[in-house]
Amino acid sequence: MSEKLYKTVAGVGAGSLAIGIIILVTGVVTGTLTIINGARLIKRKYEIMI
Repeated sequence: MSEKLYKTVAGVGAGSLAIGIIILVTGVVTGTLTIINGARLIKRKYEIMI
């Protein structure tokens, strides 16, 4: 019984770790793209206002 529980906990732990890494990478990429797009908008603000 405890071997089955051990395997279940190990599998769930590995899955949670993988999902956490994917979420972290996605968040960093999304944040970087948002900063870049915001900088582009600020840079071109003067072209729009003229």
